[in-house]
Amino acid sequence: MRKILNKLYLITLAAFIILNFTNCNKRIATKIISISSERPTNIKIASGQSGLGPCEPSICINPANPQNIVAGSILNRTHVSNDGGKTWASDKLKSSLGVYGDPVVRIGPKGNVYYSHLSNPKGRAYSSVEFLDRIVVQTSIDEGKTFNDGTAPDNDRTKDQDKQWLYIDPADGTILMSWTEFDKYSSKDPEDKSRILFSQSKDGAKSWSEPVDISDVDGDCMDDDDTTEGAVPVRDKNGNIYVTWARGDKIYLDKSTDDGQTWLPNDIVVAEQFGGWTLDIPGINRCNGMPILGIDRSGSRHDGTLYMNWSDQKNGTDDTDIWLVKSTDGGKSWSDRKRVNDDALGKHQFFSWMDIDPVTGYIYIVFYDRRAHTNNNTDVYIAYSTDGGVTFTNQKISDSPFLPNEKVFFGDYNDISAHDGMVRPIWTRLDGKELSVWTALIEVK
Repeated sequence: MRKILNKLYLITLAAFIILNFTNCNKRIATKIISISSERPTNIKIASGQSGLGPCEPSICINPANPQNIVAGSILNRTHVSNDGGKTWASDKLKSSLGVYGDPVVRIGPKGNVYYSHLSNPKGRAYSSVEFLDRIVVQTSIDEGKTFNDGTAPDNDRTKDQDKQWLYIDPADGTILMSWTEFDKYSSKDPEDKSRILFSQSKDGAKSWSEPVDISDVDGDCMDDDDTTEGAVPVRDKNGNIYVTWARGDKIYLDKSTDDGQTWLPNDIVVAEQFGGWTLDIPGINRCNGMPILGIDRSGSRHDGTLYMNWSDQKNGTDDTDIWLVKSTDGGKSWSDRKRVNDDALGKHQFFSWMDIDPVTGYIYIVFYDRRAHTNNNTDVYIAYSTDGGVTFTNQKISDSPFLPNEKVFFGDYNDISAHDGMVRPIWTRLDGKELSVWTALIEVK
């Protein structure tokens, strides 16, 4: 009898586990598909006449106060929301070092806002020696209302500094920055080279470590495929630092295991980039597919995984696609490429950016998309993955398409920020003569 009772108990227990597992899966499924239940509300952040911006936007949700979101756009604009992105107030950033585009906005774990950009100390773009002489980082301690004058790493001031990106360690607030140094920007002289530099700040951007050259192979200075460009840094929980960038038809990674003191003797080739990082997209006068590096530090089952996202024309010059690879062994090896956009072949997807939700570990990628059009009309899509990049769901998030004009500069990137299910992409659109930057209010429940 005891054996029979034990058997009945085990059967009942198994049924209970199966039932709860099924219900759990249902709850997970509900959470996964909730983003697709309806088109998210689109919010215009700022606008202006074409040629004057805004474009090339960057955005970040404040981890210390998620209702506070700060964005930037060229050349010198700040945008602040204190209601989760529903309404915005814009201002102009000022610095004695000059503010000249390439805005990158990131917020530290205690809520300090860091806005990095190019320099123009003399106020004479392209006509003064000092133009692009450093990368400036300005700090706000009041959630983006005001910023200090800014600081910069102590690089060679006779060379040109361009295309930086920031990463802030969510544990201790260390700020990582990587960028391209040109001997002379746009020089055709084969003796002039480009390289990837790295510096970090451990005191809230008050001071910076001495910049180090981490790229084994230099590029040219033409700001094109053979230039070393698009460097993005991240750091894992063990303090290892990773930086990726593009050059030629390859994407490279370097790694430091001693807090940036030394780097790998040979850069790792992560992926082939078919056609290089400069993409020809009809209606866009300048478009790049530079890599975006992210890391899962959420504590999820994918914790520690590195993800790299980029675009290229592996499937032909009339078919630009968004790709993802990942590494689970600290960058030593990488998965096969995963096509993120799920449409049929033959359409353009471009200008992607990626973020990894630091709470859930979900992956979010925003990009322009032309799958529904036969002309250059362009929609905005988001692709998201809840299973570590194994599968992606695509959703259109823009209310209506826009038609770009190759005579109007759109910048080099869009951006996206995610925090505990709050997702805020940012992108540029053109309507007639008006350029504008937008976000969408996406909540993943």
